[in-house]
Formats: sequence, structure tokens, C-alpha cells
Amino acid sequence: MSELTNTRLIIYAAIFMLVFDNAAFFLNVCNVYPVSNENIWFLASLAIGIASLTVLVLSLVSYRPLIKPALIILLLISSSAAYFMDTYNVVINDSMIRNIVNTDEAEIRDLLNMKLFLYVLFLGVLPSWYVYRVKIIFKPGWKQILLSIKTFSAALLLLAIVIYTFSDFYSSFFREHKILRFYANPVYYIYSSGKYLNSLSGKSSAKIKLIGQDAEIPASDNHSELVIFVVGETARSDNFSLNGYQRETNPLLKKEGVISFPNFWSCATSTEFAVPCMFSMYDKSHFNIEKAEATGNLLDVLGHAGVNVLWLDNNSGSKGVADRVTHVNYRKPGVNAHCDEECRDVGMLDNVQAYINRHLHEDIFIVLHQMGNHGPAYYKRYPPDYERFTPVCKTDELQECTKEEIRNAYDNAILYTDFFLSRVIGILKQNNDNFETAMFYASDHGESLGESGLYLHGYPDFLAPDEQTHIPAIFWAGKNLDDIDMESIRRNRQKKFSHDNIFHSILGIFEINSSVYNNKMDMFRSDT
Repeated sequence: MSELTNTRLIIYAAIFMLVFDNAAFFLNVCNVYPVSNENIWFLASLAIGIASLTVLVLSLVSYRPLIKPALIILLLISSSAAYFMDTYNVVINDSMIRNIVNTDEAEIRDLLNMKLFLYVLFLGVLPSWYVYRVKIIFKPGWKQILLSIKTFSAALLLLAIVIYTFSDFYSSFFREHKILRFYANPVYYIYSSGKYLNSLSGKSSAKIKLIGQDAEIPASDNHSELVIFVVGETARSDNFSLNGYQRETNPLLKKEGVISFPNFWSCATSTEFAVPCMFSMYDKSHFNIEKAEATGNLLDVLGHAGVNVLWLDNNSGSKGVADRVTHVNYRKPGVNAHCDEECRDVGMLDNVQAYINRHLHEDIFIVLHQMGNHGPAYYKRYPPDYERFTPVCKTDELQECTKEEIRNAYDNAILYTDFFLSRVIGILKQNNDNFETAMFYASDHGESLGESGLYLHGYPDFLAPDEQTHIPAIFWAGKNLDDIDMESIRRNRQKKFSHDNIFHSILGIFEINSSVYNNKMDMFRSDT
């Protein structure tokens, strides 16, 4: 059995993770600072800097009861992080960590494959086995504490020397290329984990702050409204033929006289943030998860006004939005009658008419949260009959497929959403005689399909490409919805709108009077 001092072990571990877990970091850095005589020493300094930062962190846990568990956990997590960064070019920031924590079993299954297994085996399990088996030599008592302090100080000094020596490079690196540091493994995800845990510790135990308790529907409104709001998943505006995409991905919606808003934008790049934001009274500049968790939302305001609210979900839940209303999970075969390889969105519609029948002559708001285009396994998001664009990428390892195969699978899923939305409109048409009916659809965020080497979504919002934030939004109104000027909406459809408008626009459809309603944010009003 080999022997190592604890200092040598953490240095070796830092070097191992630097060399094997940072391919994405150095590939992205080299795209900005190509290997050349001018840049080579700066690139070397980055390697020294990451290793020094890792040693700094590890020196804090380099004591007898902590060092082995800490190293093993770090190696295993770093190997998984390396896989996702190398494969999809994603970054592991606090938003992504929140997404990971709230990922459900079905989403996890879509991500499991042999490549991930090999990453974890060779970069995580095998080095962890070595750490488990190695005999660590510790100095007695205060000598060990002093050694750890010396190790920490030496790493800190080396880091300071590196940054000072290449200060001109680092000034540009930190100011103009912020995204690059997000790929540093493991130091950035450790930092992000701290941010995420800090946000949890800051959660208030106080009661939810209710909003819009003054909400009321005027007595002059003697017609009942039936509105279905479809929360799309991972759909990009550019792949909707309604918005000019050359492929016909919306053949059924095209026949329904819908209004598509081609300049519509999401407030976040992940479901975990975007869904609460869609239903929040706060606009993007004032929104955060802590506020969303502590404050009522659109569904609460509708409830105060006497609207019957129902949330049906075929995704990963409402992210807290529907905690205070009736909600049903349709990702279970026992509930959803339309399950093959996975449970289909259309299953959510089976019992909608029965719910409507129970609330005739009352106002109804139904939310349908789609599975939509959730990646990376786009080919699973639609039944076989909707595989119209071929060949398709039939793996979650998107880099193994051509751009055409990825786009074909993605577009087939859009085609299935077109069918699903046409079915929603069909239900509303059946109820035109009893209600003023409307459907509003908006995706939670977009998706990168390999542009600039990026895949999936979840990029830091302030740096996210348009593909992850430019989303489709579609409106359909029944023949009796007379309080809205459809021609005015058509004239204004090219205006820039976003998730910020949803809260006020839905209240406007129901003609709700409330102090939280802002008609200037209502995209269905002629004066918007």
C-alpha cells in the first residue's frame, strides 16, 4: 500500500483534475486565446491558477476525518461535470445546480449513457479507489494545522504571483470573457454550490405574501371565460414555420387563424427559473427565485377573483407556482392513458372537458405544462407517426449526430406540439357557445442545437445566445371573445414582448380589476 502526506495527496488530486477534468475549459479558452508564442505563457498561468485554487479549497479539508471523503466526492462530481461540459458545452453555475437538484427520475434516465459511465469510471471511480486505499501520513497535533496553513498560504501566494505577472491578460479575461471562468472544474461549481446553498439558507419561513387580494371581475362582465395557457418546453421561435421557418412545422396551427408573436423573449434559460418568472408579477429585472417563493403569483390573483384554476403537468412540476391550486401529474402511466416510450402531452387533454362541464357558467383557467421539446433526447418527445423529418438523432449524445439529424429530431417534436395545440383549440371550439374562449402558448425558454458549439440550455442569462431566449408565443381567440381587438393584436404582433407581459395579459383576458394589473404591460390591449 502506497503512502503519501496529505499535502502531496491534495496536490496530486488538483493536478489530476486539472489535466483530465478541464478539457472544456481549455478548449473554450483557446478559442479566445489561440495557442501562440504570445499566449502560451498566459495559458500556462491559467493551468497553474486553477491548480492553485483547487489546492486552496482542498487544504481546508485536509484533516484526518475529512480528506478522503471530501476528495472522493469531489472526484466523482468533477468527472460528471467534465462529461456534461465536454459533451454539451454547458456550465455548472448556481442556476444549473438548482436544475440538477430538482431534476426528476425520467430526466435523469435520458442523460444516462455509456460515455457518461466511462467518464465517471475513469475520472471518478478509479482515482477515488486510489484515494480510499492510500495511506495518508499526518503530522501530529498543531504541526498538521500549521502545515495546512502553509499549504494554503503557498497556493494563495502562487495564485497572486500568476495574476500579477499576467495582469494585462487577466484584466481582459475577467472583464471581457466572463463566461470562460465558468468552465473551471472543480473550482467554479464549488463556488456555485456555495451560492446555491446560501440562497437556501436565506429562504424565509414567513407566510406567503399574498398579492391582488382586491382582484375582482366587474359585474358588467356577464360572460364566463375559458382560457387555456400552454407552457411550452424548450421550444425556439426560429423553428416555428409561423415565424418564417422554411420547414412546415406548424401545418395545423396555420389553419386555425392563430396570432404568432415572432419577437417574444424568455426571462430565463432554464425551467426552474423561467416557469416561476412567467407567472410572477415581477418583471425580469426585479425577479428572483426568493421573491417568487415568498410572493403570490398569477394563479393566486385569479383565485382571488373567483376563477377556477387547474394545473395539469406532463413535465417536472410547477416549480412551486401551482402549490396553492389543484394540480395533477400526467407523467404517470396510471394517470396518463397515452404512454408508450414516454407519457405524451396529449394525455393531459383527456379529462379537460369533464372539468369544464363541472364549472359551466364559471370562469376557468387551465394550465398545461408540456414535455414539449425537452432535450437531449428529442427523438423521444413525439410518437413514431410524427417522425416526418429524417434522418433523426436517436441518442442523447448530441455530438455523435450531425446538425441535420439533431434538427430533424427537434423539428419532429415541434410538429407534435403543433398537433397538441390544435387539439387544445379543438376543445375550446367545442365550448364556444358557453364561454368566451382563448388559448395562449409560450415556451419557458429556447434551446441551443450546436450553434457556436453549444447544446441544450441553461447558459447564464446575461450571456445566453438568442437561441436559448428567443421563444415562440401564440394566441388564439374564440368567436365570442369580444373584449379584445384581434385586428389591433395582429397589427402589434411584431412588437417586442416577453414573459414580463404574461401576468398582466392573462388578467386582461379575464377583465380583472386589481391594483397589481398594469394595462401597459397587457399585450392584448390596443394601447400596449
